Amino acid sequence: MPKRFTAAEAEEFFARLKKLEPEPKTELNYVNPYTLLVAVALSAQATDKGVNKATAPLFKTVNTPQTMVALGEAGLSEAIKTIGLYRGKAKNVIALSKILLEQHGGEVPQSREALEALPGVGRKTANVVLNVAFGEPTIAVDTHIFRVSNRTNLAPGKTVVEVEMGLEKIVPDHFKSHAHHWLILHGRYTCVARKPLCPVCVVRDLCRFKEKTKELPPEKPRAKVR
Repeated sequence: MPKRFTAAEAEEFFARLKKLEPEPKTELNYVNPYTLLVAVALSAQATDKGVNKATAPLFKTVNTPQTMVALGEAGLSEAIKTIGLYRGKAKNVIALSKILLEQHGGEVPQSREALEALPGVGRKTANVVLNVAFGEPTIAVDTHIFRVSNRTNLAPGKTVVEVEMGLEKIVPDHFKSHAHHWLILHGRYTCVARKPLCPVCVVRDLCRFKEKTKELPPEKPRAKVR
């Protein structure tokens, strides 16, 4: 089994990611906590780029639970039809919007339990909203974070919850507010799924991955490496 990260190594790991991107932000476009919630719910099994393309015109006029309910399921389906699983997502967004109006005064609740009680909102979505909208030091484990955590052995786990709990323990407290975004960006642009860009990775000497790549693939120009 690969050696676990020490506290000092974890400190160095995140210090280097911070140096690359001191103030990381979500790549999903949103205008308020409600549109963030909707965008994250729509992003399941979809790319941020694809979601942004659909929500850019939508959020100009539909950016509250009231306006979303007024738009209706059919209208929302039409607006987001380029996103995968759009019919089910539209149904959930209209349903959660109604619950926000009926139970939370039209506001997004700052509670994990209340968020997870909303249709189509799981632990990952709740963690993203708590972190981005309300500044809580939560870590939402998506496919990128799951891969990076296991590949580097920073926080190995067989499930997303195991990885999340592992990250909660190993990430230094002063890095937790941004750890979620640093790990996503690292997984999205450097520690990619098929062939990680190890030659330009800033944490390659700390990483426990044995099969590090020695060359950059031709389809990944250096200019695009974060």
